[in-house]
Amino acid sequence: MSTRTRTLLGALVVATSVCSAVPSNAQATGFALSRFEPSERGSEWFALESLDLRGHGRWNAGIVAEGAYRPLAIYDANGDIRSSVVRNQIFAHPGANVVLWERLRLGVSIPIVVYQDGHDGTIRGVEYRAPDTPAFGDVRLAADVRLLGVYGGPATLAAGVQVQLPTGSRDDFTSDGSVRFQPRLLAAGDVGPLAWAAKLGFQYRNRDERIDESPLGSELTFAGALGIRAAHGALVVGPEVFGSTIVSDGDAFFQLRGTPLDAILGVHYTFAEQWRVGGGGGAGLTRGFGSPEARYMVSIERVAPFEAAKRAPADRDGDGIVDTEDACADVPGVRTSDPKTNGCPPDKDGDGVVDAEDACIDVPGVRTTDSKTNGCPPDKDGDGVLDAVDACIDVPGVKTSDPKTNGCPPDKDGDGVLDAEDACVDVPGVKTSDPKTNGCPPDPDRDKDGVPNAEDACPDIPGKPSPDPAKNGCPLAFVQAGQIKILEQVKFVTGSAAIQPGKDSENVLQAVLKVLQEHPEIKRLRVEGHTDDVGKPDANKKLSKNRAESVVAWLTKRGVEKARLTPAGFGMERPIADNKTVDGRRDNRRVEFHIESE
Repeated sequence: MSTRTRTLLGALVVATSVCSAVPSNAQATGFALSRFEPSERGSEWFALESLDLRGHGRWNAGIVAEGAYRPLAIYDANGDIRSSVVRNQIFAHPGANVVLWERLRLGVSIPIVVYQDGHDGTIRGVEYRAPDTPAFGDVRLAADVRLLGVYGGPATLAAGVQVQLPTGSRDDFTSDGSVRFQPRLLAAGDVGPLAWAAKLGFQYRNRDERIDESPLGSELTFAGALGIRAAHGALVVGPEVFGSTIVSDGDAFFQLRGTPLDAILGVHYTFAEQWRVGGGGGAGLTRGFGSPEARYMVSIERVAPFEAAKRAPADRDGDGIVDTEDACADVPGVRTSDPKTNGCPPDKDGDGVVDAEDACIDVPGVRTTDSKTNGCPPDKDGDGVLDAVDACIDVPGVKTSDPKTNGCPPDKDGDGVLDAEDACVDVPGVKTSDPKTNGCPPDPDRDKDGVPNAEDACPDIPGKPSPDPAKNGCPLAFVQAGQIKILEQVKFVTGSAAIQPGKDSENVLQAVLKVLQEHPEIKRLRVEGHTDDVGKPDANKKLSKNRAESVVAWLTKRGVEKARLTPAGFGMERPIADNKTVDGRRDNRRVEFHIESE
């Protein structure tokens, strides 16, 4: 069996072996099986309403023929058909309606089964007799009232009620044997070439029961359609979906067995201004009662013409320009010779913002939410200088004759520091983080040590002049790049770890001591000893370690906590100069102070 959903005695699956084991001892009573309720005559849909409630005394009449294949079948547990209780059921629905006072429509539809056949079947000892004769269905009376909108507009809303009188036969599955009625809300409209319709209703049925596991009862009904309107509005083509779900049994609400759902594709064509024919087909999408494997329909109707609202030529916005020539068919406009603007509201500068909303009616611009700038050329920073010529598009400024500064905040001395932030507005300077110096010429001697910044190797640390450019303006010791840098070396007695007496080494160590005293955040300092490559490596390494310890001892003796100092000897392992020259070996014989943590 195809996996496509279809009716299963209204969604009933019963194992053949179980059913055949139970003898037939009762006959089921039928019910209104068909799920197809044709629209009122004059609609351009099969199951939905296009809500043409124009005029007074206008009437429509016609007949809709509809056939369903296997709307009621019994399947076994494997999904195979055991019996098609209703195999074919063909209805004719003659009907008519009249429109009064351009708002009220009264209608009647008489369903007649012109042909049906099927095969008897049994479920759990209950026999279902197949109908085989023509029969009447329940005559339908309807009244609908237009609430808002007009036919052909984007949306029309109506409310109404349908009442089905019990004129059909339960034995022929054309009636419940009691009155059914359905209040409903209807909507329809046209949006450009699209036509749409929708329905939501509630159908009361005086049958609240289950046939095996399949429910019957009052239902929520719903439907929707969307199509294309062509041939000057005479042709409508599109799909329709309609269905219902049981509400009187909470367990069945929107469950497959209690929710028959059908889809059809239909076409309607109006000719000679008052005749309409239609055709379509589809299938059931679920296994609810009456949802068939296939459904087909044809119709022919006489539709009363309404001269005041002919679709061709139509003028939806009422501006005197027919829709086929109107570039803005839903907005009243003016006639122009340009097909792209004919019928659109005037837009003198052609920027897409209509004149009534354009703050700059003669200059093309852009749309904004501000009524003062809508339709004006863009000015992002709102300074009155248009973005196209604004050198500072994101910052409000002033108009100037210089393209490089036009629209920028003023900078009188041209140093790149705006006047509002410039502490020296008339003198070019440099940007700083200090509001007192920002925009002022740089201080020629920042550390005030008498050595100009341009010549000072340590421009931010006071020092002494020196003929050596690398030492000029620097103190004997200072913090730099993770070290306490020293300009002169600590000197030791040759071949010994003893610090050579005299002011040279004393001055250097005093300078290191001062740095440590001024920087308590230096928690650990590694004092490194290094040698040249003269001598044996092991001896040199020991000597360098001893010299580092001598420096540590000197510092601790003068108050530096021993925990802050770590001696280390590297001997000849880390040269900083060429050991082949006298100067290089002298530079390699050194002590370094590395900051390990702060």
